[in-house]
Amino acid sequence: MRVGLGFDVHRFASPEEGRPLMLMGVHVPFDRGLVGHSDADVMLHALMDALLGAAGLGDIGQHFPDTDPAYSGADSAALLERTMAALRQRGWRVQNADVCLIGERPKLGPHREAMRQRVAPLLGLEPEALNVKATTTEHLGFTGRGEGLAAQAVVLIEQTRGSGN
Repeated sequence: MRVGLGFDVHRFASPEEGRPLMLMGVHVPFDRGLVGHSDADVMLHALMDALLGAAGLGDIGQHFPDTDPAYSGADSAALLERTMAALRQRGWRVQNADVCLIGERPKLGPHREAMRQRVAPLLGLEPEALNVKATTTEHLGFTGRGEGLAAQAVVLIEQTRGSGN
């Protein structure tokens, strides 16, 4: 068994940019989205980094570089599917995951179950094995000032039988 930790940060776009806010593969109604080369889903990016790290496969920047035009506007859920394929190919399966959004707004509660339902199957998990939560920084730092969002993720992966790793 191995544990992986992921972290990601994205700043908010201006409302005029019209970017949607994607969190855990779900469109969250909000006055602005996040800036990034892909869809800037900060929570899925932290989750992918945790998965890749646990499996010893580097980070998302190595697998999906922001210098590659192929990933411009990419759906992070599709990138998560590719990440999971790489783990399965090497004999790993996810046991559980815990993903935490860090920011004052938006509130995650109304979207939590949709996020679990969207992402758990991509991880090969039942929804109860995927925890989705949020915290604030009590108005401190860039997240507290509403300049952007951060996310952390922790995963536990296990070697499947006969994988040879």
